[in-house]
Amino acid sequence: MMRIAIAGAGNVGRAIARELLENGHQVLLIDKDPKALKMDSVPTAEWLLADACEVTALDQAKLDGCQVLVAATGDDKVNLVASLLGKTEYGVPRVVARVNHPKNEWMFDNSWGVDVAVSTPRIISALVEEAVSVGDVVRLFSFRKGEANLVEITLPDTAACCGKTVGEIELPEDASIAAIVRDGHVITPKDHDVFAAGDELLFVASAKAEEKLKSCFI
Repeated sequence: MMRIAIAGAGNVGRAIARELLENGHQVLLIDKDPKALKMDSVPTAEWLLADACEVTALDQAKLDGCQVLVAATGDDKVNLVASLLGKTEYGVPRVVARVNHPKNEWMFDNSWGVDVAVSTPRIISALVEEAVSVGDVVRLFSFRKGEANLVEITLPDTAACCGKTVGEIELPEDASIAAIVRDGHVITPKDHDVFAAGDELLFVASAKAEEKLKSCFI
């Protein structure tokens, strides 16, 4: 169980809080707008009327006792400042920040204390690509602004790796296979597992390794 602070108690923040509470975590919702403190909507969460951009408010929130900070307001400036304070002043191990405007996405990196930036347009475009791009390497998600990425390859019928085992394929440096999705089932890859056409392969890889994955499998 983790203690998680969420800056921003709007629709997004409350939805995240409900999900995390259902998974057994402790959640604190922070918002400076009294109208946003709809406590009846998430009654099992803690609530704090405060500005997440102010150190005194974060002291009150006991942010140094949180394992995760989610900056989920509708203002990118607030999300960046809250992320930076959370990481540098309180040493929060994991900072997740919402990107509201894609043009600001370049700022949401570890220089602002952000471990994971969540941009809805980017996620949607990645899912669209994933649905139509059999045989291509599709980046689904970036960790620490591209230091590591979650990428996917769907194997076409002509893939050179079909019929070979996981152990027979030499992966690029800084890449590891995380899962094989086959017929709706998730397989944790073992060396003896055999690749088949239609498999969705999920990898965690650096940007450099990502470029080499297609040659290994397609």
